[in-house]
Amino acid sequence: MTTDPERLRRWRLVLGGDSDGTGHALSEGDTGVDNVLAALYDERPKNSRSSGDRSGGLQASAPRVARWLGDIRKYFPGSVVQVMQRDAVDRLGITRMLLEPELLSAVEPDVHLVGTLLSLTNVLPEETKETARAVVRKVVTELEERLAERTRAAVRGALDRAARAQRPRGADIDWNRTVRRNLKHYSPELKTIVPEQLFGFGRREQSVRRDVILAVDQSGSMAESVVYSGVFGAALASMRALSTKFVAFDTAVADLSDHLDDPVDLLFGTQLGGGTDINRALAYCQGLVERPEQTLLVLISDLYEGGVRDDLLRRVADLAGSGVQVVALLALADSGAPFYDHENAAALSELGVPAFACTPDLFPDLLAAALRREDLTRWAASATAQ
Repeated sequence: MTTDPERLRRWRLVLGGDSDGTGHALSEGDTGVDNVLAALYDERPKNSRSSGDRSGGLQASAPRVARWLGDIRKYFPGSVVQVMQRDAVDRLGITRMLLEPELLSAVEPDVHLVGTLLSLTNVLPEETKETARAVVRKVVTELEERLAERTRAAVRGALDRAARAQRPRGADIDWNRTVRRNLKHYSPELKTIVPEQLFGFGRREQSVRRDVILAVDQSGSMAESVVYSGVFGAALASMRALSTKFVAFDTAVADLSDHLDDPVDLLFGTQLGGGTDINRALAYCQGLVERPEQTLLVLISDLYEGGVRDDLLRRVADLAGSGVQVVALLALADSGAPFYDHENAAALSELGVPAFACTPDLFPDLLAAALRREDLTRWAASATAQ
């Protein structure tokens, strides 16, 4: 029997199961490869498996499918990924589900299913794509009903508070605040308060008051965040007081700002998968900045940089130094604590750029706090503690 370690490793991956028969134990990376292969191609019935047999199958929930789609991109080159995706479409029954209304009605579409469909959009048969689009629109509509108006209300409130004037015109006086702040100036003789200072809101201008750039990592692991980012981007783009840009990236950069009027078009414009070049994306975003002091740049990424890390950190420092308000969201998702590059997150924090995860329900409050220029590190700690 051969003793060549590489040949033993390959045979071990082909045979699956434990290292019995080859005498070769898998490394951590090879164990990941073995698991994603077993999940798709292991066809042995569950009741025939011993404790040492390979386990797998993607028949479980959509979140598991989405994670699997991200894993195969991590372990295999693009040409192999495409083959495995096509096999997944057949083996997962996604095509059959989309073609048969009675099956589709039995499935509750959610964010994870949308992420899965977006990941597979390039390999779905043509006859299923319209059904897939209908599924995505159903989920997006539900998310908009849940989140869009809350987002607009939070942003309006933040912008109005930021425009408070110390000498407001009559129609702009905030009488509740004015009375509270002038109680000490009550005149017993006049039996009224004589305000020394008026408080209120500045007139709401029709012009754009703040610029918002959403830079969204569209690598496979960020699928859920991409879906929520699209919904929030569309909500922000509907506000006259904001100029909103949406930039999706992996190793390439796609400016999808022209699609913000329809979040479904926006999402189908993304290409989930591939590597990550955050520096390249931020370089593009830097070119979009016209008013640094009025610009909020939200980077939504797990911060695993495939490019040159030092260039990324210099780029972030340049943006922050120019006056751009930069925030890094490690995830915009409901799925709990994300996997992210702790070293890069710490480096951004040292540059004054807060890096933390945020749930979709908290994102409107985060936006409001950012537009009010609050300490976002403190805000995140407070939001987490609640």
